[in-house]
Amino acid sequence: MKVTIFDYGAGNIHSLAKALAAFEATVEVETDPTRAIETDVLVLPGVGAFGLAAERLAAGRLAMQAALRDGLPCLGICLGMQLLFDVSDESTPNARGLEIFSGTVTRLRAQRVPQIGWNAIDAADDELFVRAPLSYAYYANSYVCRPVDDAVVRAWSTHEDDRFAAVVRAGRTVGVQFHPEKSSGPGLRFLHAFLDDVTS
Repeated sequence: MKVTIFDYGAGNIHSLAKALAAFEATVEVETDPTRAIETDVLVLPGVGAFGLAAERLAAGRLAMQAALRDGLPCLGICLGMQLLFDVSDESTPNARGLEIFSGTVTRLRAQRVPQIGWNAIDAADDELFVRAPLSYAYYANSYVCRPVDDAVVRAWSTHEDDRFAAVVRAGRTVGVQFHPEKSSGPGLRFLHAFLDDVTS
């Protein structure tokens, strides 16, 4: 199985690549969005700013969007999850995401921002959580996704008084606001469950 991490030039993707490789996947890192979709599984990593990432994505945005809508398995992590939405308050309206999920990305409505550390995951309603139970995960974020339709939300988390989508799903596209590669054993098992689920 070939897993491609789309590198938009922000953050350290070494730990994510190492975690994916542990599941007997061939992991490649690609900076070209059109080449990134020539894979069995696409991963959009976390860390970075929405505007810069969207800019790096722009040249291949429509091709990547079409591939995901046609069923290419994709996991978006933190910023990667946010790129699956329409737009973000973190950048100009001209910076477009992949629009797989309708909604916007907004700043956490909390006094303590960014949220850094472990947080609970509530109401996990997806086969992934049956395969790999995950009640706590590691977060490092200032922005969160606000879906138009809550039906796409598979799990929630709350930071102070702000309840936000922790996991969203549309077919074989999954977005997680937390970092599974930094969430110890349960997070790694979640990654494995995702790869098993979308490629079986």
